[in-house]
Amino acid sequence: MAKKETITFEAAIQKFGNKGEKTGWTYIAIPEAMAAQLMPGTKTSFRVKGSLDNLAVEQVALIPMGNGDFILPLNSAMRRKGGFAAGGKLTATLSVDASVKPLSPLLLACLEDAPIAKAKFEALPLGHRRYYSNWIESAKGDQTKQKRVAQCIIGLERGLDFGASTKLDI
Repeated sequence: MAKKETITFEAAIQKFGNKGEKTGWTYIAIPEAMAAQLMPGTKTSFRVKGSLDNLAVEQVALIPMGNGDFILPLNSAMRRKGGFAAGGKLTATLSVDASVKPLSPLLLACLEDAPIAKAKFEALPLGHRRYYSNWIESAKGDQTKQKRVAQCIIGLERGLDFGASTKLDI
């Protein structure tokens, strides 16, 4: 199948029932034929940008579901801003997003003063470093950002994973 720069299609908004780690996720399905127009032969996750109805999106991951099909999860912010709910429909216009989102400057600056945490952070795969960065940058206020940075650094120094670090009571 020939590669296209952009695809546009109508999708039903769905919600997983009991599906392991995906239980309760709201998503749209991207059939293999549609995904192959963007990234022919790709069976792994890749990022897209574009719009879901009138909601602009970027750096959103398409997640493989097997047999060449993918899903695009609709997180709570996307559902709220776009007014999306399971059972509805939307028009998706998507293209591959090759841009690289920088890691949190606040986290990187604070890691300079915490060599143990910095070494453990740098040893993580880029995707895992992005979990920390995205969580910090998603905070609405400076105080919350600073608390999250502290949780990350303390968690890294203690050898905790991301989930355990986010639950630290500091």
